[in-house]
Amino acid sequence: MKVRRLPPGVDGRDFTRALAAFRVALGPRWVLTEGAVGLPGYTDPQPVLDEDHFAASAAVLPATVEDVRAVVRIAGAFGVPLSPVLPGRDPGFGGPAPRLPGAVAVDLARMNRVVEVDPAGGYAVVEPGVTFHDLAGRIAGLGLDQRVELEGPRWGSVVGEVLDRSTGGPGYEGADAAPYGMEVVLADGEVVRTGTAALTGPGPWAPYGCGPALGAMFARSAFGIVTKLGVRLAPEPAARRAYAVAVPAEDGLGPLVDALRPLLRDRTVTGTPTVRSVLLDAAAAGSRDTYHRGTGPVPDRVVRTLMADHGIGRWNLYGELAGAPAVIDAQWSVIRDALAAVPGARFSRAGADGGGAGGAGMGGAGADGGGAAHARPADEADGWLPHGGRIDLTPVSPVTGADALAQYALARDLAHAHGKDYLGAFAVGARALHHRVAAVFDTRDADDRARALRLCEALVRAAAEAGYGVQRAHPALMDRVAAAYGFNDHAVRRLGERIKDALDTEGILAPGKHGIWPRRYRGLGL
Repeated sequence: MKVRRLPPGVDGRDFTRALAAFRVALGPRWVLTEGAVGLPGYTDPQPVLDEDHFAASAAVLPATVEDVRAVVRIAGAFGVPLSPVLPGRDPGFGGPAPRLPGAVAVDLARMNRVVEVDPAGGYAVVEPGVTFHDLAGRIAGLGLDQRVELEGPRWGSVVGEVLDRSTGGPGYEGADAAPYGMEVVLADGEVVRTGTAALTGPGPWAPYGCGPALGAMFARSAFGIVTKLGVRLAPEPAARRAYAVAVPAEDGLGPLVDALRPLLRDRTVTGTPTVRSVLLDAAAAGSRDTYHRGTGPVPDRVVRTLMADHGIGRWNLYGELAGAPAVIDAQWSVIRDALAAVPGARFSRAGADGGGAGGAGMGGAGADGGGAAHARPADEADGWLPHGGRIDLTPVSPVTGADALAQYALARDLAHAHGKDYLGAFAVGARALHHRVAAVFDTRDADDRARALRLCEALVRAAAEAGYGVQRAHPALMDRVAAAYGFNDHAVRRLGERIKDALDTEGILAPGKHGIWPRRYRGLGL
């Protein structure tokens, strides 16, 4: 048997014994190593450090809650760290890579049952391997006129999207809403349910319960493995209509965000529209060499030519209205009147006349039914460079034009100082502005990888100094992001460590995720 690398602090004999116990519990077929069985890509798919730096030593594939309980108990007995993996993990945030090099991946893709769909209660209960495509198919198969309230990539895990809120697209505004009841396996194998799912008898998987709201504690953390989750359903709208607005000036971002804010707060604008930068839209249509072959950031004269050739703006707003056709017509009329005050704004609407904002042919509104394209605003950046990879960061600020311009200037200037192009997008919510910045690099160029990482490290520091916290990060940046939340000598991180040590005494569940290290690994600089 061959393994990529042992987890830190794990003896080789204990690791071998743990693998043998995993095989007994799950069956040999569902324990993967680098040897004869073959270990697929449980690593950073676009490596910013050495190719196998963030790589799993082995992988286990449980199919049931009892399987998960067996896995965590075996791991605890032998001190083997685990790293849960769900379908569709975003490569800009490290994909399926463990934060702790050598941790054993717990691939939850086989746990793919839609446990329950309750149209009257407005929820469904899913396991972590269920994708948005799977759930939509189940709902359609039942003949229900319903949809998942949160939008996400078709191939992505519904549970993963609810727990991490990674897209920055439609539905992002509800990022901190209480989960609709969940089932969690703790590090000692105990199974806990939250909300009304915790009732002794059967009940709805609602978030309401007795005592503290514990469900939210398992979002963006490593305190347990979520094995079931209730997710909200909403009626399928009678109609959908995508729209786009192109703004020609670089400083037009500020007036655009200020014009959107009241429309979002009174729900004239539905969902979470995305404002994409010109080069991010350009990346959807071709590589950087298509437009410019020189070194350094793409010159402004090339950007202006690109805008004219493709009929897009410096900033391109993509959104979607959903509901009764008459209501959509009224909403669009109000939106158009409000955004007409933005200098140079040009409008287009799917299936309607006028405008010329472009974008639908470049990966904006209108692609994939109008919703999923702007739900993942950075994917197109991968093809910007040969052998392209990216690291994404998501600084968050209040929804003001001044903050949008400040965030943009900060990211643009740092990108240019590191010889990089600015490729970014803003998910504009009613009360939060999520800025997704893609630092693109050539995965085969070690110097370029290092430059992209330095850029991101600088952006984390500068954003924190400006009062913009980063919400989620690649494994290579998690500790730096956590360090930025330094109030009262990093009290929030120390609280997370106390909870971690209480619930996961052996330190086996995703050590280091989001900068929370268990006692056994704390301070080692891994």
